[in-house]
Amino acid sequence: MANRTDPLAKSIRGTNPHNLVEQILRSKIYQNIYWKEQCFGLTAETLVDKAMELDHLGGTFGDNRKPTPFICLIMKMLQIQPEKDIVVELIKNEDYKYVRALGAFYLRITGTDIDIYRYLEPLYNDYRKLRRKLADGQYALTRVDEYIDELVRTDYSCDIALRRIKKRSQLEHNGQLEPRISALEDDFEEEEEKDENEPLATALDDEYEKDYYDMDRDYDRDRDYDRDYDRDREYDRERGRSDRDRDRDRDWDRLRLRDRKARELDRERDPHRSYCRSSSRNRDRKDCGDDRRKRHARSSSSPARDEPKKKKEKKDDRTDHPEIAEANRLWASLVPLVLLLADATKSQQIFEFGWKKKLKN
Repeated sequence: MANRTDPLAKSIRGTNPHNLVEQILRSKIYQNIYWKEQCFGLTAETLVDKAMELDHLGGTFGDNRKPTPFICLIMKMLQIQPEKDIVVELIKNEDYKYVRALGAFYLRITGTDIDIYRYLEPLYNDYRKLRRKLADGQYALTRVDEYIDELVRTDYSCDIALRRIKKRSQLEHNGQLEPRISALEDDFEEEEEKDENEPLATALDDEYEKDYYDMDRDYDRDRDYDRDYDRDREYDRERGRSDRDRDRDRDWDRLRLRDRKARELDRERDPHRSYCRSSSRNRDRKDCGDDRRKRHARSSSSPARDEPKKKKEKKDDRTDHPEIAEANRLWASLVPLVLLLADATKSQQIFEFGWKKKLKN
């Protein structure tokens, strides 16, 4: 009978290989036209030709749960039970991705735990696309590595229950498997080396940028200084100022500083007199003198000092105070400079007015 297992086939885990597929699915496969027409009389050699014609994978689909050609060929492989070397060659086939998927699924059902990890894990590096037929008859895209991961990690695929396998860590602990070396490990090592070298490169780049910006800052400072210097020279040339005028301005600043120091010295020695002197800038000097004479009159009106006013009162000309005399001389020396500065300011205003009028024209 076409639906019987090969008498020479070995039992798998103490049972007939056909029993690895559920009875309802087996009956649907036996009634399928593809099974009757394409899978009749296949051998291990001719089965490869049929596997090369596959264009999708899957279990059952549609309302009647019709089996796919992929699951029919899996059932035929369980029936004829090909040699392990043939299954390994199917898995290693790089030209036909569905042939590889067929061999991987059959090994997942019938192989040992060690063989499953040893022959399926290298397929994680295959990223080719696969078409998968869903239960509603639609197609979905997946990849070879995703499909292999489903076979290794899950307990159900293509409407067939998969037996549980031991964890890889347990097999490594027992010494039955060597630790898995990922194909991406070299990339990870390159990334780690890059991360280790990146701080050094970043530090060098920061130092270079710092030196570069410092040089730019020095260059900008020198350029601004040169520009200001040229602008001052051009401004002096337009105004017709000479070195003598600039020396006069410096003398004026020096005298003004000396006058300010003198006022501060007077304020420390006699606060009332310094107030009187500072108020003389806002009021007339005569008011301060009148206040002084009134205070002197009140003090001289006492009985102890009532004498015939035969002697002419000595007029206070402020010559008894050396600080005041020094300040008066300083102010007297500044009067010509003030007048000269006023004339220079007036000349500058006339010159600027003429220059602006010329620009407007």
